[in-house]
Amino acid sequence: MATLKDIADHLGLSPATVSRALNDFPEVSEKTRKRVREMAEQMGYRANRSAQRLVTGRAGMVGMIVKTSADLRADQTFLEILVGLSAALAARDTDLVLAVDQGRDPVKAYRRMLDRDLLDGFILNAPAPNDPRVVFLRERGIPFVVHGRDRLDADYPFFTIDNFALAAESVQLLTALGHKRIAYLNGAEGYSYATRRRDGFLAAMAEAGLPVVEGALTHDTPSEAAGYRQALSLLAGQRGAPPTAFICSSMLLAEGVMHAVRDRGLSVPRDVSIMAHDDSLPLLDAINFSPSLTVTRAPLRDACAPLANALIDLIGGADPRSLQTLNRAELIVRDSTGPAPDQGDTAWP
Repeated sequence: MATLKDIADHLGLSPATVSRALNDFPEVSEKTRKRVREMAEQMGYRANRSAQRLVTGRAGMVGMIVKTSADLRADQTFLEILVGLSAALAARDTDLVLAVDQGRDPVKAYRRMLDRDLLDGFILNAPAPNDPRVVFLRERGIPFVVHGRDRLDADYPFFTIDNFALAAESVQLLTALGHKRIAYLNGAEGYSYATRRRDGFLAAMAEAGLPVVEGALTHDTPSEAAGYRQALSLLAGQRGAPPTAFICSSMLLAEGVMHAVRDRGLSVPRDVSIMAHDDSLPLLDAINFSPSLTVTRAPLRDACAPLANALIDLIGGADPRSLQTLNRAELIVRDSTGPAPDQGDTAWP
């Protein structure tokens, strides 16, 4: 395996200059850094982590602690992010250390990993409003980025989509089609994204002068079973007049709603319109639904490189507020949404 001295001999530089170039010391010119990195790549050089930390004070590793559910299909979001983050961090010569937290204390796992003194920072996912992990890491002075944000005035690096606008634009599409009884099947309570989507839904319904059907704003696990159960109850009139349209916070919920509509002897979109948010998961394609599904689309993979780069840049001293990204989801209209039904000429019970 190549050493620093081998690289230095090939380039006519000192080993100290090569070390500084590989560790991004500011006194080394960009031209020299590029030459050194290219030669290191050609020679298959790999840094000794222990020695690197002595020089830079960095471990070259960042952590991510996640909670997983029993429904592995619902955890496609986690798997997609995990693979993308690992690749993006590797491009910045950093490794991702993963841990699974099954406890009730939201900061216990972070405290345990910090006590081992192995990590340069953390990537947080699925934040709750006023997330205690954010408070804990800030008090400890540990760099972190968040996939999402726990508050609107966040002063830390984050990457998120505009969840308020996502829900509001979904309502606006359906009201333009004449729908007045709209149900929103939201994600589980306790997450910031679900709170913002709820607020966007309610604001858009109020702006349109429409009441929310009793029991038609739900919070549940993002699963096919939950979508089926919630939709079947609503379509059977167990919570008042059945909705003519459903907005689903995930594709899995929409899958369940589609089955419930068919089991009630109804059709999409003639009797019921359905739309969902699509994270662009590898095993669930909106265009393959029957009929193809109208969605607000924001691929999870788009978050990976910005999150990885933001954390590495933050560790390097960048201004946290310069590392904040708020994206809009893309609205894609397909065949699952149509004009509101004429109640006198449908298969409604």
